[in-house]
Amino acid sequence: MSGNTFGHVFRVTTFGESHGGGLGVVVDGCPAGHPFPHARIAAQMARRRPGQGKLTSARQEADAVQVYSGLEPESGRTLGTPIMMMVGNSDARSHHYDDLAALYRPSHADYTYDARYGLRAVAGGGRASARETVGRVAAGALAEDLLAALHGVEIVAWVASVGDVELREVDEATLTRAQVDAHAVRCPEGQVAEAMSEVIDAARKQGDTVGGVVRCVVRGVPAGWGAPVFDKLTADLARAMMSLPASRGFEVGDGFAATKLRGSTHNDPFYKDPASGKVRTTSNHSGGIQGGISNGEAIRLAVAFKPVATIFQPQQTVNRAGEAVTFQARGRHDPCVLPRAVPMVEAMAALVLCDHMLRARLATMDGLRR
Repeated sequence: MSGNTFGHVFRVTTFGESHGGGLGVVVDGCPAGHPFPHARIAAQMARRRPGQGKLTSARQEADAVQVYSGLEPESGRTLGTPIMMMVGNSDARSHHYDDLAALYRPSHADYTYDARYGLRAVAGGGRASARETVGRVAAGALAEDLLAALHGVEIVAWVASVGDVELREVDEATLTRAQVDAHAVRCPEGQVAEAMSEVIDAARKQGDTVGGVVRCVVRGVPAGWGAPVFDKLTADLARAMMSLPASRGFEVGDGFAATKLRGSTHNDPFYKDPASGKVRTTSNHSGGIQGGISNGEAIRLAVAFKPVATIFQPQQTVNRAGEAVTFQARGRHDPCVLPRAVPMVEAMAALVLCDHMLRARLATMDGLRR
């Protein structure tokens, strides 16, 4: 099965299935000598894990990361060799899927995996499960720590909408993860967060699910990261975000709202900041990226997530023989992916930006050698 590796210089390969022995990631290309960020990784894994309350799956997993390679034992610093991280599955209940081996659940990957490979992991959906993101979040936290240490980069994502409930304004220049995490739904505004929680809980009680949008801001990225044409920073971010389970849309900057503007409004004029001496823009409709390369302004992006495909209502489908059947799902599933998707979006943003940071450094070194 291809498609399990992401990145060029900072490369990650995730492995494992939702109901297998465990899941993890191999990170290759991490520079040597970096203090390994155990605490940062544990914090992000805790934000991603299930069992955080009625807004998420009731599955209980500690998701404590074990590091098997790539660190110097004495100092705990990275060796520059592949780093392997893994978590075990301790609360899988595969018997919940016994009745699903011969049928195709609506909007799941059951049929498409059969069409592609001729077989599939039935329990939990295997690699198609959102539990695969365990490895991404662990690797993303490492990437984020490198970005913070070398350039002071900050990445903050939050739930911007759930169903019809939307947070319209947020101070992206000062927003912190502590403000985001103050509410279980991970929306930083109390009243809006409560309304979002009510929408999710109502869907849960009806055996249904609901979708929404996660927004993300990245502060501190210098100008010059990215590449032209096919390796644009926007393109890599889009690929990263659209690889997340349940993602259905991506925006950078003003996104689709820009289609309603004229160029005279959407353009971001340049000026030289007298305080820093740097070239800046007076607005940021572009979302910090122009021509596929960062311009030094905050990178602004958004990811739309569909309602979770597993609902607890009777549904019509067919089995592997093509016969019509009715089934009703059981087990433990999120009524909305948004609260747990926040660290996933942050992780994928960190992986893309860390990779482009290292690619920019290699390009500069190559230029000096010439």
